[in-house]
Amino acid sequence: MRPDGSERVTPVTTTYTSYNLIARDLPRSLDRIASQPVVARESEYYLSRISEIKSVDEFMADTRLFNYAMKAHGLEDMSYAKAFMRKVLTEGVDNEDAFANKLADSKYKQFAETYNFARHGETATIFTKAQQGTVDKYHRLSLEQEAGEDNTGVRLALYFQRNAPEITSAYGILADTALYQVVQTALGFSSELAGADIDRQADMINARIDIEDFKDPEKLDSFMQRFTALWEIENPSFSSVDSSLLLSSSSGFGISPELMLTINNLKLGGH
Repeated sequence: MRPDGSERVTPVTTTYTSYNLIARDLPRSLDRIASQPVVARESEYYLSRISEIKSVDEFMADTRLFNYAMKAHGLEDMSYAKAFMRKVLTEGVDNEDAFANKLADSKYKQFAETYNFARHGETATIFTKAQQGTVDKYHRLSLEQEAGEDNTGVRLALYFQRNAPEITSAYGILADTALYQVVQTALGFSSELAGADIDRQADMINARIDIEDFKDPEKLDSFMQRFTALWEIENPSFSSVDSSLLLSSSSGFGISPELMLTINNLKLGGH
């Protein structure tokens, strides 16, 4: 059952199609998520309370508020680790030796920058990034999670689309399991490659794609079209149907000849 109380329907579209339905009109997709009763209620509570928070202690004492913020920043699974997160927030990011700056996952640094009590003290929560900016992040994460309940490939595609413009090197891809899974699929890398030397993996990625292309919306979109099409081949939405039928289907489901032609025409990075 979805957050809005409606019954979940078995997906009837491919990864390629489902991703495009969401990505082609992202504002509308996000508005739909924002209007769901549970999401709307939690967002309203967050916005009504966050500007009243004046310290790390107050922030973490309001579990409902804190959990909302954690989910918005992709840290939902760490909501229980209060001592860990307190250290992240207390030390901030201004000192290069700060705890958040030493963590491999950049989401902790982003969290500490959003709620920068170390720098701004009692005024840390008056900024847009701590208010509507966080609500926007929450809506996007909720959209990705909902998509993932039907199709993991769509969630991966949306995650990559959101984060790819911020990638600065192949090592940034290798440091994030989800980002790497997208690249691995799109480039046709064997799963065994993950056990290879990290520098060799980075060299192979750099030989196939230009990281700067991900800052270009058209080139990023081309890459996502390739990923979702190839993901569907490896993970058919209709796995109970014989794969030979999927590849020859002209009904609009599975992999049709038209989709196979599209895959062949998709060029890496939009080159």
